[in-house]
Amino acid sequence: MLIKEVKAREILDSRGFPTIEVELNTNNGEFRASVPSGTSIGKNEALELRDKNNRYCGLGVQKAVENINQKIAPKIKYLSPSNQTEIDKLLLKLDGTKDKSKLGANAILAVSIAVCKAGAGENNLPVYKHMAKLAKNKLIKIPQIMMLVIEGGKHADKSSDIQEFMINPIENNFKEALRKSTEVYHIIKEILKGKGFITSVGYEGAFPSPYSENEKVFDLILEGIKNSGYINEFHLAIDAAASEFFSNGRYFLDGKQLTYEDLLNIYYKWNENYPLSSIEDPFDEEDELAWKMISESIQDEIMIVGDDFLVTNTERIRKAIKQKLCNALLVKPNQIGTISETLYAVSLAQSAGWKIIVSHRSGETTDDFIANFAVGVGADYVKFGAPCRGERTAKYNELLRISEKIK
Repeated sequence: MLIKEVKAREILDSRGFPTIEVELNTNNGEFRASVPSGTSIGKNEALELRDKNNRYCGLGVQKAVENINQKIAPKIKYLSPSNQTEIDKLLLKLDGTKDKSKLGANAILAVSIAVCKAGAGENNLPVYKHMAKLAKNKLIKIPQIMMLVIEGGKHADKSSDIQEFMINPIENNFKEALRKSTEVYHIIKEILKGKGFITSVGYEGAFPSPYSENEKVFDLILEGIKNSGYINEFHLAIDAAASEFFSNGRYFLDGKQLTYEDLLNIYYKWNENYPLSSIEDPFDEEDELAWKMISESIQDEIMIVGDDFLVTNTERIRKAIKQKLCNALLVKPNQIGTISETLYAVSLAQSAGWKIIVSHRSGETTDDFIANFAVGVGADYVKFGAPCRGERTAKYNELLRISEKIK
């Protein structure tokens, strides 16, 4: 089975901004893939190619679409989609830049995912089993949930500085974990309504933080857990996205100007007072001393997760492993550009004993590929947002389907 045709088009993501969709045809059928886009973007991410003209506020992706249709498609036609590594290498060679700035990481990834799906079809395998084969992973499991319930930072205007507040159910059965987490989400909504707060949802389906004080958000979530009857059945997790409130060597949190030592002490306090399991991007992506300090002190107690700090980049991961700067990797394929590179990043982190968290982006599509990817690579956790909005629930629902097959 060989690739017969590759066609790309501009579609809309969940925020109403353009992104790329690819249709790849073989004798076995048509395989479709689309790529997400972030709002909080790390400085070292691969380049997402945008048109920067008058269309769609400059955010069109016609150049990237043209790169697929005119430059990539002719080169991969008649190749076998089973050869994921070879095709990904060809994509990287065609681009020839370190940051994928020639063709665009969004163009490259859309093709790479479509090839992966077609490869699964060629081998008559579900995508998650094909991913496991590519990853050489023998432990196929359903990851645990890190469900978003309150959004702040860049994801919700006039809210808390911390970008994401999540709940992490201790329940091992995925179906029950999803049910309990979703119940807590709805109970939090009722609490907010009862207090007269807005219950519209943000980019990722969660409620905008009604408080500027972060500790009040923790207390709100714990109230929701208590009212649900699931006391002691959940941990809490946050994505600080600290680069977003860092400027000129200082952190600006809760209306105060802080040194990294000050912020570190706040994290210590939160870890003592709340059932935290994970802190993502606790410091600016270039503040390595602060990362080292928090990892040396509490990484045996909770996960210190690198997102903007690592950007799914093997060079940055290797350095973080050597210097012991964190102990968990947030995986976003569009930060790096190809499935093969993402698999290598995951393998490198796993070899160091790190936890793996596969994540969505704020600008998503209804493509459920990352749910299959997470299962295939043996990820420990997934971050798919709230149990609200079709582009989020598509991923949770796909995990439900997979969970029925791998009991």
